[in-house]
Amino acid sequence: MVLSDKSIKEELKNKNIIIEPLGENAIQPASIDVRLDENILVFRNTDIPYIDVKNISHNLTSLVKVDDKHPFILHPNQFVLGSTLEYVEIPTNLVSRLEGKSSLGRVGLLIHSTAGYIDPGFKGNITLELSNVSNLPITLYKGMKIGQMSFNKLTTPVEIPYGSDKLNSKYQGQRLPTASLFHKDFKK
Repeated sequence: MVLSDKSIKEELKNKNIIIEPLGENAIQPASIDVRLDENILVFRNTDIPYIDVKNISHNLTSLVKVDDKHPFILHPNQFVLGSTLEYVEIPTNLVSRLEGKSSLGRVGLLIHSTAGYIDPGFKGNITLELSNVSNLPITLYKGMKIGQMSFNKLTTPVEIPYGSDKLNSKYQGQRLPTASLFHKDFKK
């Protein structure tokens, strides 16, 4: 069951869902709008010849900051990592889905490749996988509405939430866009 605006407001009021800062007019009929933070991770494809998923280099990306006067220009077929301006906490009885804004999708901006699912227990800023599938560059501004989160109620609260020691949750507590930590799966 997807939460309605009324249920989302109740969850926020009771601090079951935490979204800080909550943007003006962010609550939609069945979702909450989230905005783009100022930090963008750009892949250093001129220095790094390939990505070895067993040994992901710390030098794979460079951090770039954007603002409302100096946007990031996302070129056709370019892929970068961003993050939400909002810090979020998902309770153990809900799961969240992150989707792009329709208006941005209509100009070719995708905000996630596969990471649109936010587990119960997640705490942090959400890393965005930003791709331009259009054949023209797209501007990205700090604070622009970039996506929307919907919430589904689970049949029961989860037994082992994201962030539990048992799960080795690599992205719990992230505040900046976070490059892949997949290589840690090979070092067990």
